[in-house]
Amino acid sequence: MNAEMVAVFVALAVFAGGAIGLILQRNLPEHFTTGGPRDMIGAVSGLLTLLLALVLGLLIWTAYGVYSSQNAAVQTLAARILQLDLALTDYGSEAQGGRAQIRQDLAKTLDQIWNADQEDAEFAAKNFSAAINNLRHKEGYLQTLTPSTDEQRQALASANQAIDSIGQARLQMSFALLSPVSYPLLFTVIAWAVVLFCAYGLMSKTSPMSFIALLFGALAVATGVYLILDLSSPYSGVFRASPAPLEQVLAYMGQGQGAVGGSR
Repeated sequence: MNAEMVAVFVALAVFAGGAIGLILQRNLPEHFTTGGPRDMIGAVSGLLTLLLALVLGLLIWTAYGVYSSQNAAVQTLAARILQLDLALTDYGSEAQGGRAQIRQDLAKTLDQIWNADQEDAEFAAKNFSAAINNLRHKEGYLQTLTPSTDEQRQALASANQAIDSIGQARLQMSFALLSPVSYPLLFTVIAWAVVLFCAYGLMSKTSPMSFIALLFGALAVATGVYLILDLSSPYSGVFRASPAPLEQVLAYMGQGQGAVGGSR
């Protein structure tokens, strides 16, 4: 679901809720909004304020956790790909074809995640399938190598270890493409916000300043919802995981200097 459209919907819904409250406050008989009824409205408003602050803050924190974990996964993937390239270089000239394939796979991964149309309904499934195929391809290539020296056996063992880490990081990135946001929960929170601002309107007086304050409040809630949705999709939008570590590794490997043993 498009984060910008949801944020606009939230801003309009919350503003409408507050505006309805102001209209009701002006048109209802005075005894509906003063004395005991006003105390009850204030008590319910306090409860909704607490619930909204807790749940909205928790959702933002959870979404930020998704975003930060994917940044870590990208860094891990970059480090393990470089480790794999180093191991194949130490293996010797027999593994040069594998190194070239790693560079091609890395370029394809960057394109599949950061440059593809993530609005495609099949995008996550296709990316998961690509991650599995990429992992099997690397494992299949390593199985074709037949080491004849202790150095080659050690290099192959390091390459196999790197492959396992690459697979875990790549699959973690693929799983993050499936939005972890619970939309029923999110829309429940939005409903709380609408009712809360309606209650605020019932306890306020109709004036231009009331509508201005209401507008800023609606924008604040909409911004919070936007943060939740955008941070939960770490490979698109404003707040997205940076591909810089992978791009740096790709550029380094392309220089032909991606191994300690490259000058042997």
